[in-house]
Amino acid sequence: MKKQAPLIDPFLRPITYLRVSVTDRCDFRCTYCMSENIKFLPKKDVLSLEELDRMCTGFIELGVKKIRVTGGEPLVRRDIMSLFERLSRHLNSGALEELTLTTNGSQLAKHAKTLAGFGVKRVNISLDTLDADKFARITRRGRLSDVLEGIAAAKAAGMRVKINAVALKGFNDTEVIDLIEWCAREDMEITFIEVMPMGDDIDDALRIGDYYSLLDLRDHIAKHFELRDIPLRTGGPARYVERIDNGQKIGFITPLSHNFCESCNRVRVTCTGDLYMCLGQEDKADLRAALRSDESNETLVKTIREAITRKPKGHDFDYDRQNVSGKMSRSMSHTGG
Repeated sequence: MKKQAPLIDPFLRPITYLRVSVTDRCDFRCTYCMSENIKFLPKKDVLSLEELDRMCTGFIELGVKKIRVTGGEPLVRRDIMSLFERLSRHLNSGALEELTLTTNGSQLAKHAKTLAGFGVKRVNISLDTLDADKFARITRRGRLSDVLEGIAAAKAAGMRVKINAVALKGFNDTEVIDLIEWCAREDMEITFIEVMPMGDDIDDALRIGDYYSLLDLRDHIAKHFELRDIPLRTGGPARYVERIDNGQKIGFITPLSHNFCESCNRVRVTCTGDLYMCLGQEDKADLRAALRSDESNETLVKTIREAITRKPKGHDFDYDRQNVSGKMSRSMSHTGG
């Protein structure tokens, strides 16, 4: 593989982690993520699997060591396993250290064994409740049993599973301890995430009503378990604590109550090829045009390098009692989880 000078942003942070959305489509309609009647993108606007491979390869040449495939729901994309197969060559060569994905788990039972065969060793599964009725309500169309089956399949295939739970006041705040204990029994890590102000189609009042600060959530957990901070880093934004009684690791992703920008090593690319240097800023670069204007990766690499010179120090997400600040018009399903 062609060696390139690594990507370093203006604040001397190396960019080693790419999150790439492969589709805006999803078989769920989670209330905090997208509207029930969302209009999906036309096929021509979405990067082909071949273009996604070229783009990821370009980032790997520039020093990216970890790629996370996201959506929408990545596993609803037709022939998506062929992309994992292509990208696995970079794992085999050692140029890429980790290839993983975030999924809602609904299709995982079908694909877990194949994914493991292509070198996927860890998977993040989004799951906010273990109550089947509440699960159906928040996803609007999902079945908890499908996700539990997917989790079992991933574990059987030898993958480590981490549960991602969005903390939602009045919805799953009473289930936090149950979720932690379930993950401990199942030998899975769990990370809690603050709901983020993204998407013009989501009502601001709903956002503010849902928002549950993870500072408060951690205080709640500490009433049940003795915790200690640990310096664990998995390449993403989570900060971790460990239960003293059993060593279980619990993560917190806190874009609002305690942002994680100072150590940001990540960029995101949407399924349409928009490169966002920050989840919480609107500035972007058009990688689709670069891919389609030049059969080599020369224009692509040049476009990526220029974009990284504009990576900001941090985002502006904020909530107060009445208002949402720093809101992004695009939805999380468009940007990629």
